[in-house]
Amino acid sequence: MSSVQKRRLTWLLVLAVVGVTGWILLPEETSGETIKVGTTDAATSLDPAGAYDAGSLALFSNVFQTLLTVEPGGAEPVPDAARSCAFTGAGLRTYRCELRDGLTFPSGREMTAQDVKFSFDRVKRIKSDVGPSSLLDTLHSVRASGQTVTFALSSPDATFPFKVATGAGSIVDSTKYPATSLRSGEQVDGTGPYTLASYAEGKRAVLSPNGDYRGAAKQRRQPVELRYYEDTISLNDAWNDRRIDVAARQLPPKILAELDPSDPDQRVFEANSAETRNLYLNTREGKPLHDPRVRQAMAWLIDRERLAAIVHESTVVPLYSLIPTGITGHTTSFFDHYPELDASKARRLLTEAGVSLPVHFTYAYSEGRGAAAEEAKELKRQLEESGLFEVNLVGYDWGEFQKRWAESRLDAYAVGWVADFPDPDTFGGPLVGTGGTMNTGYSSKAVDRLIAASQRFTDRGKAGADLEALQEVIAKDAPVIPLWQAKEYVVTSDDVGGGQYLSDGTGAFRLWRLTWI
Repeated sequence: MSSVQKRRLTWLLVLAVVGVTGWILLPEETSGETIKVGTTDAATSLDPAGAYDAGSLALFSNVFQTLLTVEPGGAEPVPDAARSCAFTGAGLRTYRCELRDGLTFPSGREMTAQDVKFSFDRVKRIKSDVGPSSLLDTLHSVRASGQTVTFALSSPDATFPFKVATGAGSIVDSTKYPATSLRSGEQVDGTGPYTLASYAEGKRAVLSPNGDYRGAAKQRRQPVELRYYEDTISLNDAWNDRRIDVAARQLPPKILAELDPSDPDQRVFEANSAETRNLYLNTREGKPLHDPRVRQAMAWLIDRERLAAIVHESTVVPLYSLIPTGITGHTTSFFDHYPELDASKARRLLTEAGVSLPVHFTYAYSEGRGAAAEEAKELKRQLEESGLFEVNLVGYDWGEFQKRWAESRLDAYAVGWVADFPDPDTFGGPLVGTGGTMNTGYSSKAVDRLIAASQRFTDRGKAGADLEALQEVIAKDAPVIPLWQAKEYVVTSDDVGGGQYLSDGTGAFRLWRLTWI
């Protein structure tokens, strides 16, 4: 008997027992049957201080709590582990939170403000090359007293509540995690909606509802198994064979383009997303792309429309700015500076730079993730068609790819950026600020100043002028070349509900919203 038949039989039995004269619809208790979710975004770490990739953040958002969280479609963070949070005093430099009572770790020990302080301090102290510490660049210190946590900021930062709600704000048990190094092993000690029942690296994470959870997620939770697939084809095969109940992030572009919302055997959810994909260029001295004129030449040669249509089957849209459409501050700065393909202007820039032609560099990509290999081939074709560049393509598995960009060993590489929160600041410091996560070596006092200036406004619309100026500088310096903006796709079987809330292009992966229907 199929799972859907079992659930329908449950309702029939309820009606039979109650009798025709007394029809009532009793809510079905959690069946205990596991919802299987397939994705190509595998977690790379179980320690929130040690990872900043989409797969890890997806897991963190289910097994750890943050003081605040962002609801689907929400514009402002709401309390989760906190009872309340607010800026105090003038100047947006002091932020205070009061913890909920009765939050307990798996050991049974109650969470305290000291655990919160410990968690933030260790992210900054460890400062992992592939971790989220750059999100906390304005955090100067944390003080804990009783159930109160007070954050002192080094500069005014109206976006700090959003940062508290990201994976960087995951609260860990201070008795289980080392203060100055990442935790090894496969144990997780958090207070999120789920506990990690078992884990096989790169293969699966089995999650059980946390009966002691207290926070913003009020929904009844089903057991969930995250299944990780090496590439989009394997994920599609699992979906076609019905070995999974939900497919998310990411089926092959051709399959996404052909999804039929009218198919009665599945539910298809497509939504706009703030996820972007950029081409990152190593700007360090001695590297082939160090001179900004070389990077500008590349910008004159990249055909985003063809990339979106041919490689990605129009499941993404071309992007011409650092900040995507739908986010405050979006502009078209790269279109304004490079409005059409122009090999002659590219050649003129390279001649001015005095570099030998063609310019040789290596483009690295992550194997098995989306259409990364096909995208790399198309970008190589576009750049080499002019005769001005010669591109060596190299593919790495995701772990090695991350390691190499963290160690500055790549000339150029494209990475998808899942927004941490629905605010333009998530596209500033982490991507182009000095010491940012993408590690291009780019540093601009003007950019850093504009990022800091934009953080001063609680009314984010007032940050527009600073954000526009920021994107103008980036378009001229071109340490990053925007490629496209994603759409969000989730496909579920006909008996699974909540798929529309699962993922919205931010780091949250709301497994607790999935339910049998």
